[in-house]
Amino acid sequence: MSAAVPAAPGVVRGLQERAARALPAELVAYADGWWLRHHRGSSWWVGSVLPHGPEEPAGPAELLRRVAHAEEFYARHERAALFQITPAACPAGLDDLLAGRGYRRAHPVSLQAAAVAGVPAQPTGGRLRARTEDRPVDAWFGVWHAVHGRDAAPAAAGGLLERVAGPSAYARVLDGEETVAVGRAVADTGWAGVFAMATLPAARGRGAGGRVLGALAGWAGAHGAARLYLQVERDNPAALRLYARAGFRELCTYHYRTAAAQP
Repeated sequence: MSAAVPAAPGVVRGLQERAARALPAELVAYADGWWLRHHRGSSWWVGSVLPHGPEEPAGPAELLRRVAHAEEFYARHERAALFQITPAACPAGLDDLLAGRGYRRAHPVSLQAAAVAGVPAQPTGGRLRARTEDRPVDAWFGVWHAVHGRDAAPAAAGGLLERVAGPSAYARVLDGEETVAVGRAVADTGWAGVFAMATLPAARGRGAGGRVLGALAGWAGAHGAARLYLQVERDNPAALRLYARAGFRELCTYHYRTAAAQP
């Protein structure tokens, strides 16, 4: 993985909030700037707390009050509380407080960014060709299901895609008439987020994923976005290599804290 390029906390918060708008939960409640998100779909991360806010909690007691309020929110929806913890963007002491309350740490993620102009252009010729559409077609979902299973997001995400307000693109790479790789992008205030990347196993190693990124970068530039961002689990070396080749660099890492049971 390419060396990290640390980003300012405001940049990190802004990107994570753009991602929350691109992956909209069924219900979002705001408390002291924290995003309390409830989602019944298979996209478990969509239903996590984004502990952002204009002001740091005034001491440990106030931080504990906010955590307890979030726990009450999830208890009302019969879910265990789940927090997204980004050291660069969340309150100091929150991770330790949750650990002390028995929350488990899991799912380390890399937040990465690239300049649209730096993503390699689409090569000409060859069997593979990219196509970008403003809505997902059956073939797009077919690749997603084949790679991630029929119960995986975004197809079974409780109308998640229909709730996205920003301009969206659904890219496909075709080998002849067969769709072999897909991805999605959402433009939002100068940035475009990349989501839902998937390549059929038989098509891997042939540049299909790079062509998806190139198609999404071209779309993003045409929609006023100068930079791309994405989120990738750090235990996915193949994806990390793909994004590094496309010019993405790590801005920060984050992880999740999940309660062992409903409070």
